[in-house]
Amino acid sequence: MDRVVKLIKNRSDIGGGTRGSDLGVDALEVAAINRGSDYFNQFTFEDVKTHNETIYDKNRNTFAKRIEFVLEQCTRVSYTIKRTLEANFLPVVLSGDHSSALGTISGIKAFYPHKTLGVIWIDAHADLHSPYTSPSGNIHGMPLAAALALDNLKCQINEVIPETQQHWEEMKHIGIEAAKIDPEHLIYFGVRDTEEAEDKQIAELGIKNFSVEEVRYKGLAICVEKALAQLANCDMIYISFDVDSLDCDLISNGTGTPVSKGFDQYEVIAMINQMIMSRKVICIEFCEINPLVDTKGNKMAETAFEVLEQITSTLVLPME
Repeated sequence: MDRVVKLIKNRSDIGGGTRGSDLGVDALEVAAINRGSDYFNQFTFEDVKTHNETIYDKNRNTFAKRIEFVLEQCTRVSYTIKRTLEANFLPVVLSGDHSSALGTISGIKAFYPHKTLGVIWIDAHADLHSPYTSPSGNIHGMPLAAALALDNLKCQINEVIPETQQHWEEMKHIGIEAAKIDPEHLIYFGVRDTEEAEDKQIAELGIKNFSVEEVRYKGLAICVEKALAQLANCDMIYISFDVDSLDCDLISNGTGTPVSKGFDQYEVIAMINQMIMSRKVICIEFCEINPLVDTKGNKMAETAFEVLEQITSTLVLPME
């Protein structure tokens, strides 16, 4: 049976520190039009309701900004992903900021509570902060900590109010009342911009990061093969692609937190396609495209769309 893709459009940017990633989906669609592609007419889609207007509200939760609304948004995404999987679709999630990934992971686990999920995180950032450790309070830097149900109190720098604590506990229990993933089933590609609290967590938990340098030195195919071998005991794999994993100097700074010395789009395409060929990939997410800060027109979205179109062609290959 062929795998049928469904596009999940989540235009939320309330978990980020820079406004504009809510326009990322539209920027992708413009990129498709300009390339003469009918990609967005080929697949059924669903728009997830957002809370972007809450950026104007007074922020009470300093160390987890707008957490009550991010909680609600991630819950909505979780329900959407669960329903999509129930209907036998393969979700391709197009999101604003990266906090949405918690909702996606939670939705997968809500539908498959007894299956083991592997996560491949292609990103410049580790996203392992909690409200107790975050220097910015932006929740797009926290989705993996919530998915792993970790507070990292050893590295606590913030005194968190009870309201924030309550919402954070609720975030950790979206979908299922437990951690969604185990640290050994999380693998980074391209992480290169972290804080001390995250570095300590990564070392303590033994999370593997295939750096850009390692991928290029050892060979892309070999590194992906090693990642898939580490996830051999996982029943399914979710791939999260943050466009800041791309080299901002080479491609564009059209993302909220651009970082240099990253991948190019061809490396990302090759990596994801090899991962897809494992036949374990159950969901892919694109996020953090921000056309408002793109000094090269719509370059980041154009590049991301190139990745999206190429990997989707592999996703819909007939099952063997």
